[in-house]
Amino acid sequence: MNSGNIQKLAVPIAIIIAGALIAGAVYFASIGRAPSAGNKGPARVEKDIRTVQKDDHILGDSRAKVVVVEFSDPECPFCKQFHATMNKIIDAYGKDGKVAWVYRNFPIAQLHPKGQKESEALECSSDQGGNDTFWRYADKLYETTNSNNSLDIGVYNLPKDPPTAPDGTPYYTQQPPRSATDAGQLTDMAVSLGLDKAMFESCLSSNKYESKVKKDSEEAMSAGARGTPNSILIVGKEQVAMEGAQPFEAVKELIDTLLKK
Repeated sequence: MNSGNIQKLAVPIAIIIAGALIAGAVYFASIGRAPSAGNKGPARVEKDIRTVQKDDHILGDSRAKVVVVEFSDPECPFCKQFHATMNKIIDAYGKDGKVAWVYRNFPIAQLHPKGQKESEALECSSDQGGNDTFWRYADKLYETTNSNNSLDIGVYNLPKDPPTAPDGTPYYTQQPPRSATDAGQLTDMAVSLGLDKAMFESCLSSNKYESKVKKDSEEAMSAGARGTPNSILIVGKEQVAMEGAQPFEAVKELIDTLLKK
């Protein structure tokens, strides 16, 4: 093909590529959203998920009548909001064994390229301290992040250069990695919780939990999840979908309804 033909094809090819990017943006703009006004209550999941597993991260009694399985993205601003809501739910219902909370991973790479590694960091935190340390690290991460790829995660930063606001100000402060395995704020949080720095960074660099995070994500999508946070409430053999960062009152109302069954 000569250069003239290539030039003639350049414009239509660019239009096709732009169209594909726009279509993807439209689809993923709905991901990581707050609950819409159209949500009218409980809905069945498209495909049942796993019930509570031995390797699950759980707050509360696994035998609770209502188990809330949340699929979450560490860099989703609505997940940050919902994490606080679920802590309040456990404070209200967890002590008497009525409700338990299971955390599973659903980082949306198209929106939050750092989410995969941050999800792996959550898993790595439990290597040294089990379930309790996982939840302490999760609380720390969601309290620390300003969401939307705002954490500096050292050698795992994606993109390598921090994106900037329209005024040219970087969205987050990026420091030069302190070592070949430095995970930036992920490492700092681990150390602040008393975890061994070298062990934590070794776990991250080994990609030990990459497949686990992807398995959780695939499960969420099979169940019908199209955004984060996405929760499925398990009540006996029934599974009920709950989309978005529902406020405390809405989650409480749904739980109270299910507890009466």
